[in-house]
Amino acid sequence: MEQLTIRLQKSDMIKIEKLARDYGLKRSDITRMAIKKFLETTPEPERKPFEKAMHLIGVAQSGVSDLGQNHRQYLIERMKAKGHGK
Repeated sequence: MEQLTIRLQKSDMIKIEKLARDYGLKRSDITRMAIKKFLETTPEPERKPFEKAMHLIGVAQSGVSDLGQNHRQYLIERMKAKGHGK
C-alpha cells in the first residue's frame, strides 16, 4: 500500500472527522473510500482524434516531417543502407 499526503480545507476536514466518528472509522478510511468511489465512477478522459490514430500515422512515430512527400527517397536510402541497392 502506498502513502498519500493531502491538504484539505478546514471545513472538509471537520466533515471527514464527523463522518469518521459517526461510523466508527478512521479519517484515512473515509478518505480512501471517497477516492475509491471517485475512481470507480469517473470515466477516462476522451482522447483527441490525433491520439487515437497516432499509431497509424507514420510521421507521428518516425519523426520525419516530410516522409509523405519524400517517401521514395527515404525508401531508396534505407534499402542502400541495408545492402539492397546498387
